[in-house]
Amino acid sequence: MDTTPAEWLMKRNCSLTPRQALLVYALLCAATLGIAIVFTLRGAWMVLAFALIEATAVGAALLHYSRHALDHERILLEDGCLLVEHADGARRVAVRLDPSHARVSLPDTGMRTLVVIEARGVRVETGRFLTPSARLELVRALRRALRGASLLYAAPSRLL
Repeated sequence: MDTTPAEWLMKRNCSLTPRQALLVYALLCAATLGIAIVFTLRGAWMVLAFALIEATAVGAALLHYSRHALDHERILLEDGCLLVEHADGARRVAVRLDPSHARVSLPDTGMRTLVVIEARGVRVETGRFLTPSARLELVRALRRALRGASLLYAAPSRLL
């Protein structure tokens, strides 16, 4: 009896970690404010004002980027439980579903359609970080895994 958990992890495609973004911001601020101070000492004080506005705007953009750089979705199928987790910024949501009653679908309503998992009246949408072709592959893989889990957990007496 194979009870190895199946797991799918979908992450946002980000090139910088939050720590790297902070380092980039610090270096950018040092360079911008260093140049602005030189111009301020020569009498062009407006350069410093614009440099501060620029540093604030870039800081706000990088803060937003950093909050969402580690966003992910995770689907875990193990021991009669289908766990779907979403991490969006500081918000974390985990939904437990019954895999023997789970239905996986990909509504055909356009390119932005998410994978829908339903079980016992609970509906979860996932696949935000996947391309349309990867969503279709996720649906196929989930259906295969759920079919195997239904056989494994729904009728254990037949497997003995």
